[in-house]
Amino acid sequence: MKARVEVMLKAGVLDPQGEAVRAALTTLGFDGVNGVRQGKVIELDLAETDPVAAEAAVRQMCDKLLANTVIESYRISFA
Repeated sequence: MKARVEVMLKAGVLDPQGEAVRAALTTLGFDGVNGVRQGKVIELDLAETDPVAAEAAVRQMCDKLLANTVIESYRISFA
């Protein structure tokens, strides 16, 4: 089973990397970009076949390592 985790900074947390990307886009002539939030995508190939157990395991992974839940939120999807 494949899992995809999308990690983003929570609303209200400053995103200096996103701001740098927005500024670079403006420099390149893309004036219509008002904001950029940068995150990360983690793809996991799991041996687990039970969807409920897989989601529980991935949530534990996110809470313990993959996301800093103080400042980041995450979304899990399965393929």
